[in-house]
Amino acid sequence: MTDLKAACDAVLARAVSGPVRVPGVVAMLTGREGDIYAGAAGERRLGGAEMTLDTVFAIFSTTKAIAGTTALQCVEEGLLDLDAPAKDYAPAIGRLQVIEGFDAGGAPRLRAPKTDVTTRQLMLHTAGFGYDFFSETYKRLAEDHGQPSVVTASRAALETPLLFDPGTRWEYGTNIDWVGQVVEGIRGKRLGQVMRERVFDPLGMEEIAFTRTTAMKDRSATIHARGADGGLEPMDGFALPDDPEIDMGGHGLYATVPDYMKFIRMWLNDGAGPNGRVLRPETVDWAVKGALVPPQKVTMLPGVIPSLSNDAEFFPGLAKDWAYTFMVNAETAPTGRPAGSIGWAGLANSYFWIDRQNGLGGYWATQILPFGDAVSFPGFLEFETAVYRALAAAKAA
Repeated sequence: MTDLKAACDAVLARAVSGPVRVPGVVAMLTGREGDIYAGAAGERRLGGAEMTLDTVFAIFSTTKAIAGTTALQCVEEGLLDLDAPAKDYAPAIGRLQVIEGFDAGGAPRLRAPKTDVTTRQLMLHTAGFGYDFFSETYKRLAEDHGQPSVVTASRAALETPLLFDPGTRWEYGTNIDWVGQVVEGIRGKRLGQVMRERVFDPLGMEEIAFTRTTAMKDRSATIHARGADGGLEPMDGFALPDDPEIDMGGHGLYATVPDYMKFIRMWLNDGAGPNGRVLRPETVDWAVKGALVPPQKVTMLPGVIPSLSNDAEFFPGLAKDWAYTFMVNAETAPTGRPAGSIGWAGLANSYFWIDRQNGLGGYWATQILPFGDAVSFPGFLEFETAVYRALAAAKAA
């Protein structure tokens, strides 16, 4: 893959150039043994310090796979029954009701769910939870009834009505935040401490946390808002909270990209890390397989709050499934990503994939809202495509 560096450097250079650009980007590729490519371009904040590999990002929903890993460890140890009521571990979830709409006065119409939420449903996003930026119902609850945004990392942001009866369909939402609460109930510790002891330390991940150190704050990238004209405005007052009320397993971590690559390598290496095993090989094998039961299926994410998300979908027209807890592309993607690979994304336009077939994984990090950015998202896909073109050329040589 001798031409890989030049091809990837060119992708990053294009992304930070021209009138419609990203402020800055870090992109990395790893194999099973170590990093293969690392690149940084642009600035942490428009007009500010340059983007560097050790820049700290709010990684939003790329947190989910790490929280899911801590739940899988509980399953391995016989501490978590995925099909038992989740309220056995996180009692508050048992108090939540299903919303069936709003009455003539605008009040929510609520009823008891027909079945209990299970942790399996939470991990597969079939439990009934949504996000206000993808759900008109949650958006109305926020606007008319004060339902807090998940970015507040508050308990009130979690304790929301279910959009439907558990297990009846797939809807992307706060499910993995609840998985974190299940893990806390089992371990008797904050989720961040569990992650530190059972994931970060075994993998040598040092600069990743729900609360940043002073050094991490000093190297944090600023989130930018993309305007209708394509321009960017730094959101200097906006950040995920340090010292949050809840360690949000669905979106709350800050991290550097080099640290996240260590997590990706664990999945490439059947659960093994440099300082100890994180998951058993047999756990990894089943956890990466799609597990939705038809008619459940991964759908397009409709951006109902335009400042936070565009309509977004990976590989439109291709079949996609959900695993524990990743998207699985059931067909070969246009980028060259083979069928059966896993990956996902974060709200501020960070993206990753893990290709266990070829022993490759990559991460593309920017800090831009709304999600599905017209420059960053295609840039990620171009980066991934460059990787597979280089791989194909190397195999042909």
